Amino acid sequence: MTTPSTSPPEGSPTAPVEPLAGLADWPPRPTVAGSFRLRPVDPERDLPLLTGWMNDPAVDAFWQLAGPAERTAEQVRRQLVPGGHSLPCLGLLDGRAMSYWEIYRADLDPLAAHYPALLHDMGVHLAIGPPEDRGRGLGSVLLRAVADAVLEHAPRAPRVVAEPDVRNVASLAAFRAAGFRKTAELRLPDKRAALLVRRR
Repeated sequence: MTTPSTSPPEGSPTAPVEPLAGLADWPPRPTVAGSFRLRPVDPERDLPLLTGWMNDPAVDAFWQLAGPAERTAEQVRRQLVPGGHSLPCLGLLDGRAMSYWEIYRADLDPLAAHYPALLHDMGVHLAIGPPEDRGRGLGSVLLRAVADAVLEHAPRAPRVVAEPDVRNVASLAAFRAAGFRKTAELRLPDKRAALLVRRR
């Protein structure tokens, strides 16, 4: 639903960036759609599934990762570096993988050069994979659950931000329904984005 995170900045610390280091231990969250949890991507196990999702035209329209598996693998690999500020995850609904997430420290991301970032700002990107899971309100349910989880497990984060393409009407509606509010429009290198904020 939003575009992928850019590469970690040079000079990233070698220790894992908090709270991403503990994300694998975040417990499932109950939602009206079922029990939902995030699981960090295992490239060897998850690459075929992710590649299939990224080659769906509806996903590719905003993620622009269609093509061979190596293209998706590179998107995942560059986040799985020591000290990285972004963590790629699968979203599991009642144990079924159905979405791709990137949870990241927005204040350490190149995005921070384009908006008034606050220390410990967190960010989210989301793509719902299976076509049957789109268009029925799951995006807003899951975005609310993930934003709640981020704010719970990142106590120093003042807010969660997102920057979907302004043309992505479905994404904008889902974020609004999840409690995010548009605060600005940003001219990013690859798109015009709506800066959306969910405050603590």
